[in-house]
Amino acid sequence: MNPAPPVSRIFLPLRATRGSLAAAHFATIGGVLAQQLWRLGKHSAIYGLGAVVSRLIGVLLLPVVTRYLDRSELGAVDTLIALSIVLVIVFRAGISMAFFRFYFDAKDDAGRVTVVRTSFWFTMAAATTGLVLGSILAGQISELLFSTHAHANLVRAAFVLVWAQMNYEQLTSLFRVEERSVEYVIATVANVLITVGSTILLVAVWDKGALGVLIGNFTGTLVVYLVLLGYRRYQLGLEFDRELFRQMQRFGLPLVPSGLALWAVDLADRFLLLKLKGTAEVGLYSVGVRISSALLILLIAFRTAWPAFAYSIDDDREAKRAYGFVLTYVLYICCWLSLALSLLAPWLVRLLATPRFYEGSRVVPLLVFGGTAFIAFNVMSIGIGRAKATQFNWVVTGFAAAVNIVVNLALIPPYGMMGAATATLVAYVVMFLGMTFRAQQVFRVPYQWRRVALVVGAAVALTVLGKALDVPLAGAVALTAVYPLILLPLKFYLPVELRRLRALVTAAR
Repeated sequence: MNPAPPVSRIFLPLRATRGSLAAAHFATIGGVLAQQLWRLGKHSAIYGLGAVVSRLIGVLLLPVVTRYLDRSELGAVDTLIALSIVLVIVFRAGISMAFFRFYFDAKDDAGRVTVVRTSFWFTMAAATTGLVLGSILAGQISELLFSTHAHANLVRAAFVLVWAQMNYEQLTSLFRVEERSVEYVIATVANVLITVGSTILLVAVWDKGALGVLIGNFTGTLVVYLVLLGYRRYQLGLEFDRELFRQMQRFGLPLVPSGLALWAVDLADRFLLLKLKGTAEVGLYSVGVRISSALLILLIAFRTAWPAFAYSIDDDREAKRAYGFVLTYVLYICCWLSLALSLLAPWLVRLLATPRFYEGSRVVPLLVFGGTAFIAFNVMSIGIGRAKATQFNWVVTGFAAAVNIVVNLALIPPYGMMGAATATLVAYVVMFLGMTFRAQQVFRVPYQWRRVALVVGAAVALTVLGKALDVPLAGAVALTAVYPLILLPLKFYLPVELRRLRALVTAAR
């Protein structure tokens, strides 16, 4: 791990001005906070690189899959992969998230090893139980999903995928708590490369069809998992602490319905759009979803780095101050990216799609700002995890899922894909507000609400302006570039941040 640069090169001494609580906090802990934010940013950037590589390489499979599989086979594969996501959430029983909290709660190395072993053996037992049941009931599951027993082997392959994914993620979580982001990305890229290679062989060379796609999906995961199993063998002894497991269950189980609700929010719009408007509207909507997925890379990078960073700060007062600045800076970056994607969406769609899909760009602003609210929700939820008060998380996410369905049903019939995108935005904003209310009850953090309002308000205002004026490409680029400058007269920046920005400009010159 590279050391953080000297504090004097990041933040200069600050004299707090009247009414500037954030500035006072920054002055008080400038050096510590600078190093913490540097650490979070560095690991998020590395994880983001892994996410980019994974998604770019994954795209290479699309021509192979669409050439060698018919629509029904591809539909079966997509259905089973969606099912595997749900099964992973259920079988893990929240232990994967409890692992991060209790790992950093342990007082010494021996305690951390106990957390690792207890989590490992529970995950192994739960995944194996699911695999056995899935193999036995494969015919019945195939009949339930596809009205035929013919896809029983596909179902069995999907349960192998669940087993591999659960155990693989448990071992790669060790890299995350150790903040070894480079090793994590190496494992991720190796997994993807093996997956792509094996899928091409199985589908294009050996003509295994849909079964080849599923086997290819878990081959890379299994190979890398076996390598990591050997690498981590010294940490994986036969130890299972039942009292620790009960505590982890109390923390993790409430997260299961919460995870299912998040999954529902993510997919309900497409399902309801399909039922209420048909496949053509879903096709247009999917183009906008793909453009807005650029924000997803930032989400993956941040969510991968965030739990280990947040729980690694021992002192509660120091953690609260760090969390306050993290929310501000994360929203700054997300809002700027959301503004750019919103204004540039028409040209991005023209670059990537044929004319009949151009209308799909209209949903991008709603989807990207909804994604920004979801990232903010993830920042907020860490306070509940730190306080180990997760028992009501499902209420927040469940309510947001219900709101999402109601708004979809109300807006899709008259507005089509724009109604679906609006429902997604509303659901994520409701989720963020609900989690903020709950988190502030159990772990109150001095968030910089004025600055948060400025970064969000300025980005939304510039987006509305650009869309209202129907600006050309040059205007879209100019409005995106002016975003940081608009915040200057609004007095968003702290004096110490302005000094740092001037230093960067001088160095660039």
